[in-house]
Amino acid sequence: MVAVPPSPDDIRNALESPVDFNFQLPDPEDEEIQEIDFQQQLDAVWKVCDRFDLQTDIWRGRILRAIRDREKQGGDGRGTGFLNWLKQREITKSQAYALIQLANSADTLLAEGQLDPDSINNFSKRAFVETAKSAPEVQRLVSEAAQKGDRITRREVKQLSDEWTAMSSDLLPPEVKEKASEGTLPPRHLAPLVKEMEKLPDSHLEAIQKEMTENPDVDTVKMLTTEARNLSKYLDAAAQVQTLRKTPLDLEMALEEALRLDCLNTAADLVKQATQLEQMVGKLYTTWKRLGSLSDRLYVDTGASNPHLRMMLTSLESLSSEVIEVQLDEAGEKVVRLRVMTEGDE
Repeated sequence: MVAVPPSPDDIRNALESPVDFNFQLPDPEDEEIQEIDFQQQLDAVWKVCDRFDLQTDIWRGRILRAIRDREKQGGDGRGTGFLNWLKQREITKSQAYALIQLANSADTLLAEGQLDPDSINNFSKRAFVETAKSAPEVQRLVSEAAQKGDRITRREVKQLSDEWTAMSSDLLPPEVKEKASEGTLPPRHLAPLVKEMEKLPDSHLEAIQKEMTENPDVDTVKMLTTEARNLSKYLDAAAQVQTLRKTPLDLEMALEEALRLDCLNTAADLVKQATQLEQMVGKLYTTWKRLGSLSDRLYVDTGASNPHLRMMLTSLESLSSEVIEVQLDEAGEKVVRLRVMTEGDE
């Protein structure tokens, strides 16, 4: 990221604010105004506000960055001055760093020549943020469109990003790319598939690519995207389930059987839930141990002269004892009991 803003000449027209806020909005009760004209008038005003919002936030980010960097130079090392500055202006730390990131993105795009300063006004704020997050190739495509005078919204950024993802990926067969370039297979359907395929090992890509080549249509792409997503979920979750490592299980063979029975989604959810359960059990045990330790400490620090604290400890014994008991409903009709047994317990 660029720490110093560009010179005034570099941004001479980009971040000026030639905005007149004395807008004349159309009367919503005027029946003589056609609906399309009404919408167009409001849209024009909205775009001006959107542009001004973007310009203002970039400069706010630069101001906040200057305050932060000044604090790093001569502050107390804890950022107290910066935090006080935010507090006085009712700005949260997360909001401040989001604005700083926006300013850094603007300066980077300008410094690298990816964006003509004169074309910033063609962006909406959200589109500008999305562009800054995109790959350099996508930034170049978006900037070229903006320099032509096109209005850039987040939809245009996503469309160009999808096109680049589809056409630049080595995972798509040539036949599919050809249809994408012809427009018969929209890139917006191919981009999600490419992203899911990137998560898979090579051994699972051949079948997907073969199916795409034989049936290069939207329905097949959607079906393969779902299948690739479930496959990725299965592989990721299964690798994390410690319980499965205790048995001589062939996960690849289990996967093949799930695919053959068309129940991959169920199998993926199964191992995902197993992973979550293991993690929750680990957290439960840690919390249970902590609760018991705190109960013991508080019991030692109290005596008969503190009956209310002792009553609280007694009430919590159902959670801190070896058998944990929790009511699942207010009436107490459904109760779950768990016995904690660590390795070595009888």
